[in-house]
Amino acid sequence: MRRRVLWLALIAVLSLSCQKEYISQSEIRDNLQESELFLLSVENLTDIQVHDIFSPPVASRVYTYPCIAAFEALCPAYPDQQSFANNLSDLPPLNIEVDTAQVSVELAAIYAFNQVGKQLIFSEERMETWQAEVDSLVNSWQVNPKLVKASKEYASKVAQHILDWSNADNYAQTRSMPKFSVTDDPSRWKPTPPAYMEAIEPYWNKIRTMVIDSASQFSPPPPPPFNLEEGSPFFDLVKEVYDVGNGLDEEQRLIASFWDCNPFVMNQTGHVMFATKKITPGGHWMGISGVACRKAKTEFAESVKVHALVSISLFDAFISCWDEKFRSSLIRPETVINETLDPDWLPTLQTPPFPEHTSGHSVISTAAAVMLTKLFGDNFSFVDVVEVEYGLPERSFNSFMEASQEAAISRLYGGIHYRPAIEDGVTQGQNVGNYITAQLISDR
Repeated sequence: MRRRVLWLALIAVLSLSCQKEYISQSEIRDNLQESELFLLSVENLTDIQVHDIFSPPVASRVYTYPCIAAFEALCPAYPDQQSFANNLSDLPPLNIEVDTAQVSVELAAIYAFNQVGKQLIFSEERMETWQAEVDSLVNSWQVNPKLVKASKEYASKVAQHILDWSNADNYAQTRSMPKFSVTDDPSRWKPTPPAYMEAIEPYWNKIRTMVIDSASQFSPPPPPPFNLEEGSPFFDLVKEVYDVGNGLDEEQRLIASFWDCNPFVMNQTGHVMFATKKITPGGHWMGISGVACRKAKTEFAESVKVHALVSISLFDAFISCWDEKFRSSLIRPETVINETLDPDWLPTLQTPPFPEHTSGHSVISTAAAVMLTKLFGDNFSFVDVVEVEYGLPERSFNSFMEASQEAAISRLYGGIHYRPAIEDGVTQGQNVGNYITAQLISDR
């Protein structure tokens, strides 16, 4: 957060030294590009999500609607950018008249992003503070106040259009559905230590998808039958998690930690418990999208499109994954190992509060990597610095798929997934990602 504030302050100071009254729209675009204002707005939304503690599926929703709003705001001035209307479920055309000579659609994209984001988070005052910083920066550029006003008015219309659409995605209805029921079935998921939290978002498969036909369109194979007899396929999978966890080397521990992305880790010291907040797995991939845009030096509009497409991929991937999680409702390795092999065994990572099959990291990381590969190429190397502010080192990858493969196997190292959840999850994410890229990029 401090890095962003200092950067904006520096840009403001530099711009004040060379201002002329009422800069042109092309100069506004140049300033937006130089200031990385959209990328910083996405990072601000991530900061707020970390503070507010959103679960991974809900976080994907908090990202995608603001990104889509930003993209739709741009489309009238970019004929080569085809609106998502009629390509995303139930999204109607914008049908808002805009004079692009009197409105900066790029500024409007920032305003629309922030307005929609504000409605989806809890700490609204944090978004208001960020918008005030944006306003201060834009004012330092000497933008015509009439153009700013018109751009904000246009942005508000776009934001309301997207919010109206979002309100029909069944999210509100799922807030009042019954809690996941814990039974005596030995194969069925039950809360895990140390917090023993209830299962998160058991009805996420009821959320309206963006592109895939339904939550079950790319259902993976079911997990192996639950059987704790020694020598059974399931027992062997349990034993693998136990053995791998007991024999991790330093690199494997680093990989597990790097991809943890658990937004709410409970720490226990004696009788005292406290939480550590982290980025979500979807937030990590949105951060990687920003890393890629910076390296490729994508233009403002292209950066918005990249984030919109990746957020859509994450959104549908979470729905697909959660559909299987609560269909199979498979027990976690930690529970089985503590009950049958070693009551004192602890996984390297804290087990997240939802069923095991399939691995969310495997599904959503692969879907995001497929989209990013489509946008930037097969061999796009990058340095992942997204987790640096959370105390983790940067990590280099030769491609997005390499990163997603590491994210997937990290769940075995972390002791929280059996191998089929990882491998079937990768295939599931590949199917989701391929379908979305085919639907949204083939004609773009």
